[in-house]
Amino acid sequence: MKFLITGGAGFLGINLVRYLHTHGHQIVSLDTAEFDYPDIRDKITILTGDIRDKNMVGDAMQNIDIVVHTAAALPLYKPEDIFSTDVEGTRNLIEAAEKNNVGRFIHISSTAVYGIPDHHPLYEDDKLDGVGPYGKAKIQAEEECLNFRTKGMCVPIIRPKSFIGPERLGVFDLLYNWAKDGHGFPMIGKGNNRYQLLDVEDLCEAIYICCTLDKEKVNDTFNIGAKEFTTMREDYQAVLDYAGHNKKIKALPEQPVILTLRMLEAVKLSPLYKWVYETASKDSFVSIEKAEKVLGFTPKYSNKDALIRNYKWYLENHEDFKNKSGVSHRVPWKQGILRVAKMFF
Repeated sequence: MKFLITGGAGFLGINLVRYLHTHGHQIVSLDTAEFDYPDIRDKITILTGDIRDKNMVGDAMQNIDIVVHTAAALPLYKPEDIFSTDVEGTRNLIEAAEKNNVGRFIHISSTAVYGIPDHHPLYEDDKLDGVGPYGKAKIQAEEECLNFRTKGMCVPIIRPKSFIGPERLGVFDLLYNWAKDGHGFPMIGKGNNRYQLLDVEDLCEAIYICCTLDKEKVNDTFNIGAKEFTTMREDYQAVLDYAGHNKKIKALPEQPVILTLRMLEAVKLSPLYKWVYETASKDSFVSIEKAEKVLGFTPKYSNKDALIRNYKWYLENHEDFKNKSGVSHRVPWKQGILRVAKMFF
């Protein structure tokens, strides 16, 4: 089959491109960012463009069998860019997909659509209440997809937990950088909350199931996350233990830290945004029972497995990006004043 991967140069995008290539498919990557992966760039079609550009989207959609829509403006982007990319961009893509008779349009959403809930686990039919522009935009993007599902298109929607693995940096660069350099790591609150993660390989597997299983089964909305996870303190301590410096996770008082991070975010001295620090001390996990039963989804990696697998990749590659920074998952985020805080741990 011929796949169009939006956001193909991003963290999920490159992992999915490699996954699909090993399964023998043709791949077109569409991204605003440069596709700088020499191991595979000559084996696929690379388009550099913006999903907000209707003409570009229309050209990219020619002779495509399946679209996997991973592109998004992440929470550190400006609100206007988040809404124009995540909502209008999604609308452009799915309209073009319908016009070109694309067989399936798989939309990668986020569990950020649930906001900060009052119960766990979260199910696909729970109310949606996104926090901040990103969470709200993801809800609106899903609504665009649902409109075309009612028109008869096959539009699986996947809501993954925060996913990690090779090529993942972003907020996780903080943990890996501090662990590598022999520092402990602070935790908002006691760290006794359960915070489910997801390995990107498991996410690619779930996406591929939605590409290949009967349309009647996959034309629905699915939570995807790790099956096995403990507390944040235990899961993140596994990385410090692997680093071998005998450092520990250190609990910090929840409310004073959140208030401090709010102020630091307001004056742009911290890369952490509201959804990160407001939920870090709370339980956050979804039920994957529906994906298990309907899709036959079986995650391979626990939280600890995924974190350590990502950390191993970080150790092997950190010299390649130590002087880079940005707002995507593929580059370290500027630590700002947190770089000073590192000295105290």
